[in-house]
Amino acid sequence: METVEKIKQQIAENPILLYMKGSPKLPSCGFSSQASQALMSCGQAFAYVDILQNPEIRAELPKYADWPTFPQLWVEGELVGGCDIILEMFQKGELQELINEVAARHPAPEAE
Repeated sequence: METVEKIKQQIAENPILLYMKGSPKLPSCGFSSQASQALMSCGQAFAYVDILQNPEIRAELPKYADWPTFPQLWVEGELVGGCDIILEMFQKGELQELINEVAARHPAPEAE
């Protein structure tokens, strides 16, 4: 699968998706850490892609998204933005509202 197709598939399959450096529990940069902390404090599950483990996505996503930096938060197929936008939305309460609305529309599959 081509990288752009892989990116499109990830965005389509995950209503809340964070492209970041590292993982939410072990972020590899301060911006990714702040962004994932804000998302985690919304209390809803979200998917993430560690771009350090996926160099082809790291190379292609900025061109596809027309957004040069990481992290990148995608919600229901739309690019929300990077760390500054995520934190600003979080401080205003907008991020929590958005994430909770999306989570309500896309209930997580029940764990077995």
